[in-house]
Amino acid sequence: MSPFAAAAPAFPAIRMRRGRSAPWIRAMLAEHVLTPADLIWPLFIAEGQGAEEPIATLPGVSRWTVAQLAGKAREARDLGIPCIALFPNTPANLRSERGEEALNPDNLMCRAIRTIKDAVPEVGILTDVALDPYTAHGHDGLTDAVGYVLNDETSEQLVGQALVQAEAGADIVAPSDMMDGRVGAIRSALEQHGHYNVAIMAYAAKYASAFYGPFRDAVGSRGLLKGDKRGYQMDPANGAEALREVALDLAEGADMVMVKPGLAYLDVLARVKDRFGVPTFAYAVSGEYAMIEAAAAAGAGDRDALILETLMAFKRAGATGVLTYHARDAARLLGG
Repeated sequence: MSPFAAAAPAFPAIRMRRGRSAPWIRAMLAEHVLTPADLIWPLFIAEGQGAEEPIATLPGVSRWTVAQLAGKAREARDLGIPCIALFPNTPANLRSERGEEALNPDNLMCRAIRTIKDAVPEVGILTDVALDPYTAHGHDGLTDAVGYVLNDETSEQLVGQALVQAEAGADIVAPSDMMDGRVGAIRSALEQHGHYNVAIMAYAAKYASAFYGPFRDAVGSRGLLKGDKRGYQMDPANGAEALREVALDLAEGADMVMVKPGLAYLDVLARVKDRFGVPTFAYAVSGEYAMIEAAAAAGAGDRDALILETLMAFKRAGATGVLTYHARDAARLLGG
């Protein structure tokens, strides 16, 4: 027991409710503050010139064409959201066993980056570095004849993907594949090609989670996956292993790290931030978003309150920022 706790005066000398008695004092004594600057807004990109494409399993979330993305970026800027994250829905005819479209400097992602940077250069762009939006088999990497994801060969492909994104204008590249050694390889390539200020946000602790289903709908990979991703994404049973993963990614040159999913792994987030003290992000993933929407639709809770309370939980656990599909709603609620 803390010596301070033992020496503390008892009731009624101390009434903890005094600090909760009015809005002004609650605000003054708040240990954590949530603002729009804590948010990163994930956006899905689709080919075409038409209207937005709503995603059935992510109510309120849509795919946007390249031409529409500038408007979304302006909206983020006006709400005080500093960064957006881009994820492409690559057409089926451009997906292949080796995901070569990821290396195309004129692919959907790169065109989106250039469009946004031309229109709203002050908004940061975070890009996903992984092959699952580009492979015909739905894995994050290259596979051998029996479907095993090859580590080193995949890393070489990821380096090329990161470079075309950086050259298009990405501010942060975020390898989400969980291949060993890929952060160091990407950092070395960025340095060699003069992209000194392109940051790396490593998906350092990405778990093989059941919460990713709606995301796979959004990027068009549901039904493509042969097998599962447990051979490279982390086992949900493990926490200490995440600390090793983070340490390795930081040693290889990651500027910031991520824990994914978020709500189900707040303990991991807190351990990472306490151990390393580096910029640490959480991803409120698609399944977590969908649960809030379903609960609110069923009348099980107030939607606005659920959004803000879960985001505050990330901050309390140590998150520097949160990738969330609720970013726009949260920023409005926060007065962005």
